[in-house]
Amino acid sequence: MSIDEKFKIALKEEKAKLEECQRQKGLASCLKCEKVFECETRKRYVNSVYESMNNGQGGSFDFN
Repeated sequence: MSIDEKFKIALKEEKAKLEECQRQKGLASCLKCEKVFECETRKRYVNSVYESMNNGQGGSFDFN
């Protein structure tokens, strides 16, 4: 499994957790949640998005 695939799998897993949280709270977006800025689930998802975009290299993004 390539590094790129690992980051994509991690992103899918974090996205599923985020969407489940939204479903449980009856929300369509994290922005409507009162805990949006403190939420560890959202923080992990955002971090996984960045990591999947830069393949864990930090700072540089691959938009291809």
